[in-house]
Amino acid sequence: MVAEREVPQRRAVAVPDGFDPVPSIGRIRAVEITVADDVPGEADAVAILVDASGAGAEALGAGGLASVGFDGGAGQTHLIADDGSVRVAVGMGDASGVDAAALRDAAAAFALAARRQSGLAVRVPRLAGVGPAEAAQVIVEGILLARYSYDPLKASPAGTPVASIALVVDPADREAVTGGARRGRVLAAVTSLARDLANTPPAHLTAPRLADVATRIGRERGLTVEALDQAQLLEQGCGGILGVNGGSADEARLIKLTYTPGGAGGSNVSGSAARLALVAKGIMYDSGGISLKPSDAVHATMKNDMSGAGAVLAAMVALGELGCRNEVVGYLSCTDNVPSGTALKLGDVITIHGGTTVEVLNTDAEGRLVMADALVMAAEQQPDAIVDIATLTGATMRALGTRIAGVFGNDDALLDQVRAAGERTDEPTWPFPLEHRYRRQLESDVADMTNMGGPNAGGITAALFLEEFVDGIPWAHIDIAGTAQTEVVEAWRTRGCSGFGARLLAELAVEFRTPE
Repeated sequence: MVAEREVPQRRAVAVPDGFDPVPSIGRIRAVEITVADDVPGEADAVAILVDASGAGAEALGAGGLASVGFDGGAGQTHLIADDGSVRVAVGMGDASGVDAAALRDAAAAFALAARRQSGLAVRVPRLAGVGPAEAAQVIVEGILLARYSYDPLKASPAGTPVASIALVVDPADREAVTGGARRGRVLAAVTSLARDLANTPPAHLTAPRLADVATRIGRERGLTVEALDQAQLLEQGCGGILGVNGGSADEARLIKLTYTPGGAGGSNVSGSAARLALVAKGIMYDSGGISLKPSDAVHATMKNDMSGAGAVLAAMVALGELGCRNEVVGYLSCTDNVPSGTALKLGDVITIHGGTTVEVLNTDAEGRLVMADALVMAAEQQPDAIVDIATLTGATMRALGTRIAGVFGNDDALLDQVRAAGERTDEPTWPFPLEHRYRRQLESDVADMTNMGGPNAGGITAALFLEEFVDGIPWAHIDIAGTAQTEVVEAWRTRGCSGFGARLLAELAVEFRTPE
């Protein structure tokens, strides 16, 4: 445990009154989405989907695409001016390989090619293996996510906002496409909200401010929200989060969000099939603490160390609109991790909620400490499963790069559900072994365990540390250290904080079934 203390409340950055860190919710809800039998006259950009065989090119009414290097390859685009509007040829690649992910990418390519246009129209294609509802969903997701930008600190928006999306369909598909488009808007908002939160600079989004945001938007969506403050965390014995918070001028918060089917956010749902707990790391800024990170470009990205918390919050506020029938509880462990005279020191021993003592051998292995308190709290409620998400280890990033998250767990059926949700959202995960022979690396001479393993298998030893606190409940850990940040634009993946995991968790919660 860490004693309560007085700290100076000085600030290097003044945050404007009324600053809103999450503008995307309102922006996406303002987009007009229509389903029509033909392209509306007000559309100023129309997508023409063309596969590698040339099918679809006839709709352009113009030849010579090959002469400009357009052969229908995936992601290719070519603009043709047409009386004040544009038609955009969008390559789909080999028709046999066009699945939902490829269609989402194609919609994003269209939105980026027509970046100066605000009224977009797409004919929803008929594809083998992709129904009209799913096709509409991923088209809307691709367009809205590709045109995402983080603008609240700029004098003017970075690009032209999307004002309208027209989906052109056969009359028989109208109902399915309408429902799919509605779902696509919700899921695009999920990722955009997670991006907003992670992109917000650390002085503008402290742990207490995130608690305020979660309370406001959570209650608007029918969630029950409770934010434990410093005094309550002391009372609960949350030595992990309080220890990491030791050097900070800002208080920590442990935010609990509860979604109940049939509540204000899910009034169209009756009954509860299963109970799922989501736990997230919310390090608002990670300097490494006393174990200070190297002085390089990584520091500028460490505002994204709360990406797990952003993903859980964003997923949960959408559950009612997605018709989730499961009870879902989210725990966001939030603090920054900075050095000062009161900061956690190497060799200190802290006591996690529930009584486990941990010797701290590296203060930059802080995420597992703040999550341990929340995992114990989640396990005390005996849910059917616990899933945690965190930007946890460079080791996992080195193994899988920046497009695939690592997943660890103690239950194969639950891991299968996590991976399936990742496939549906194109947020892929790859399983690592939970090798218990490495557990001895966490043994301590003075406490129940340490917070660091050896120099190798860092992702596995971090997962083994977390497993200590789930009380044998089916559990999965998603390590998004590599996927939380995108360096270059790629289809709907914009540069900056990615929001990876938000749609994955939303899909998982909606489709979750008790592991057997």
